[in-house]
Amino acid sequence: MKAENINWPYEIEYGKTETVQADVLVLGGGAAGCFAAIAAAEKGANVVLVEKGATVASGAAGSGCDHWESAATNPCSKVTPEELTQAMIRTFSGYNNGISHYIETREGYDRLLDIEKMGAKIRDTEDEFAGADFRDEETKLMFAYDYVNRFTVRVWGTTFKPAMAKQCTKSGVKVFDRVMAAGLLTEKGQLQGRITGAIGLHTRTGNMFIFKAKAVILCTSRPARLWLFSPEVPGISEFRPFQCCGDGHAIAWRAGAEFTMMEKSVKGEWSGLRSFPPYSTGNNHNTWYACNLVDAEGKQLPWIDRDGRVVTNFSDRFRPASGQKLFLKGGGEPNRNVYEVQGTDTQGVQELLKHGYKLPFFADLTTLPEMERKVIWGMMVGQEGKTKIPILKAYSDAGFDPAKDLLQSYGDGWKSGSFLDQERQLFGLPGGLVNDWNLMTNIEGLFAAGDTLFASNCFGHAAATGHYAGRHAADYANQNQLSALDEKQTEEEKKRIYAPVNRKGQITWKQLNTAVTRIMQQYCGSFKSEQLLTAGLKMLEDLKHQEGKNLTANNPHELMRALEVLNIMTNAQLVMESCRARKASSQELEFARLDYPDIDPDEWNKFITIKRSKDGIETSELKLDYYGDLTANYEKYNSDYKGQQP
Repeated sequence: MKAENINWPYEIEYGKTETVQADVLVLGGGAAGCFAAIAAAEKGANVVLVEKGATVASGAAGSGCDHWESAATNPCSKVTPEELTQAMIRTFSGYNNGISHYIETREGYDRLLDIEKMGAKIRDTEDEFAGADFRDEETKLMFAYDYVNRFTVRVWGTTFKPAMAKQCTKSGVKVFDRVMAAGLLTEKGQLQGRITGAIGLHTRTGNMFIFKAKAVILCTSRPARLWLFSPEVPGISEFRPFQCCGDGHAIAWRAGAEFTMMEKSVKGEWSGLRSFPPYSTGNNHNTWYACNLVDAEGKQLPWIDRDGRVVTNFSDRFRPASGQKLFLKGGGEPNRNVYEVQGTDTQGVQELLKHGYKLPFFADLTTLPEMERKVIWGMMVGQEGKTKIPILKAYSDAGFDPAKDLLQSYGDGWKSGSFLDQERQLFGLPGGLVNDWNLMTNIEGLFAAGDTLFASNCFGHAAATGHYAGRHAADYANQNQLSALDEKQTEEEKKRIYAPVNRKGQITWKQLNTAVTRIMQQYCGSFKSEQLLTAGLKMLEDLKHQEGKNLTANNPHELMRALEVLNIMTNAQLVMESCRARKASSQELEFARLDYPDIDPDEWNKFITIKRSKDGIETSELKLDYYGDLTANYEKYNSDYKGQQP
């Protein structure tokens, strides 16, 4: 096999194969993957974890998180897991994963306590914020958003991943860093056959790993780089880390796994030079909640509650409106976008301009109470992903003083890239794998957690579902034997994976990724139709069999990137096929079909599922409440679970 890059710093080992055996194989070493591996090991399973990057700082949460919104069972909470989960479900009009989010709210605080025991920081132990409205003096926990119900905890998330990676080692998990999960292996090599393991590629040496396992847990990230890609500055193409691009979705789709809600996408918000780095411009939601905004003449923008009333008392921003039980991050329940008039989207900006407000807008931390200013700029901005160095440190080094200076917001905050409607992203509880109450997919022995699940969410969701999947996968492995690998399937996978280094092609991974985004923008943008989607699928197929056949890689890193783009092409097909399957427009899914303009007709108020079968693409449907009674089913499947004690 060729290895043309003479400056490559590692020994090239193309063709070398190592076989590794495990009870439970975890693919992905982010928050979900670490907790899945730890939980399975604690149940006595022999566990192997495979991570494309470095587990100590990998995954969407590798650079931090500033809040943990799933702590419904913390001692200060005034809501139950049932209440919080139902609020999440109602907020998305039923298009949500009741199973995974009930696991999140039921076990989320337990996982936070686990992380604390691992050595991470979740409390104000130095009393830096003593006396603040958002701090509980007894527990020293600090809360965000809803100060009345106190179910979202502010955390020092930059301490989390190092602690979790260390705990994996302590628990006896065998970790394979810098290894890309490149394909799933199934019994007799059959589509939808019982899982037998996976095949991996070392991204520095190029050698192959054959992982044999009784159970596999997919803990990789959601798809990215489908509509948006900046070849000039690839390191910041989207919000999540660049390597988080949906490998797990692609390999699961090829194996015959079932997906839902993959037709859902939102207008783009981040992409390289097209936008500002997230949280680098002021806004009034999420990390910056509840910051004041002023216009170009210093006039403060109004703060509006769920019911459209202007809130004049600052402390009332953290309290539910009259008659409202609770509110979720950055808005209300069930109407979550209650602050649009402040300019969190284009419609809100236009409304403000009609009332005489002048652009640009600015985030004004100077007029906030001291503790609120301090907790936004210094903790929240600094602990959230990608904010500690490029935002907090860089701005502070440049002289930004939150007590004196304003920060330009442009009206759209960190969504200030002025993206076109056809430039989309899979964000805001997007689609993913269909799961049962064991978090198993339709493929026997294949479990899923975190961002691979449909309607995935944040760190707390990933951690809770990861731990849950790890326990159930360990139980499954304990009851089953290893299945023999199919040699033909294994050899075919090796040939497919090494193809880019064995050809004299002229197409680079960047060129192919750019081509995929152009097809997705033109044929699967803000508007869809049967004609557009059919043409787009044909374009993807032509791209795969023409330019894709000339895709080349000169070293193991380029080979990894090439395989990522091939996975991106697979995910693009999955999205387009899902869009074809839903023959109705939907406001909740932000899905518009020109040929089916009726919005959310009753007969389409359901999940549409899709998978590959021996006969082609197979679609089906699920009721939105297919998971049944949340409490009863959880307790049925988790009768032996013992939560942590504070």
